[in-house]
Amino acid sequence: MIRTATPEDVPVLHALVRDLAAYEKALDEVVVTQEQLHEALFGDRPAAYAHVATADDGGGEAIGFALWFLNFSTWRGVHGIYLEDLYVRPDRRGGGHGRALLTELARICVERGYQRLEWSVLDWNAPSIAFYESLGARPQDEWTVYRLTDEALARLGSDEREA
Repeated sequence: MIRTATPEDVPVLHALVRDLAAYEKALDEVVVTQEQLHEALFGDRPAAYAHVATADDGGGEAIGFALWFLNFSTWRGVHGIYLEDLYVRPDRRGGGHGRALLTELARICVERGYQRLEWSVLDWNAPSIAFYESLGARPQDEWTVYRLTDEALARLGSDEREA
């Protein structure tokens, strides 16, 4: 049901990323190409990793995915996994695929001595929040996520003043 993604999965991973963005009402923000995704996952210096959930009917159709990368805790002194995206097609939800993807990432954490598995969820996504909490995950509501993108990132990145 869960397997490590291969280069042959890139087209379906790309489609699933777009499906996820549509679900999150942000399809217009997706600019990643299949080539970029391939390079990020399978290039000379992979920046991310992916697992694929496949249909139970034996056909091997990819119906969901988890895309993740390593982070690092200075307080714990070890790596962890940051789950960038978890998605299962709506018509396949409830079959245990999302849980199986998270179980695989938790297994990797335990096997490798990583001490955290973290991710973000949109505050309006009540079904996902309920699912995550049913697994024992807890919100880190004392933290606020900040992000620099587009013009703000370019402006700060081109600022030549000394800090």
